[in-house]
Amino acid sequence: MKLIFLGSSISIVWYMRHHKVVRRSYDKDQDTFRHYLLMLPCLLLALLINEKFTFLEVMWAFSLYLEAVAILPQLVLLQRTRNIDNLTGQYVLLLGAYRALYVLNWIYRYFTEENYVHWITWVSGIVQTLLYADFFYYYFQSWKNNVKLQLPA
Repeated sequence: MKLIFLGSSISIVWYMRHHKVVRRSYDKDQDTFRHYLLMLPCLLLALLINEKFTFLEVMWAFSLYLEAVAILPQLVLLQRTRNIDNLTGQYVLLLGAYRALYVLNWIYRYFTEENYVHWITWVSGIVQTLLYADFFYYYFQSWKNNVKLQLPA
């Protein structure tokens, strides 16, 4: 599943950069999110809260913290443009569902495996799932009412 996730992510980035039709849909004026506002706090948090202060463990914690908030630029862009096509809405929905299924997996493993405690992973995953919760609400409301998906400004 990790290979499928990585492969699909790489193909999406390739399409966004190189495909004629998809590339034209990118609006640089709307995409003004300052990414360093996410990266720097995640790095500082990883330096402070990690399982062991080694390079690999700090980088692992950094990747978990960054993954938890990596959807924020996309959500902010969708909120600004208020133009969410079906493909984009379904993509964000499936990304959130992927994380929500991870949470269910952690709950299952907690009850079936001895000493299965990973606080950094759990808290990061729950934060990420909560960030998707607002999008889920508006996605299902638009689906239920059969209207175009729009996030509030």
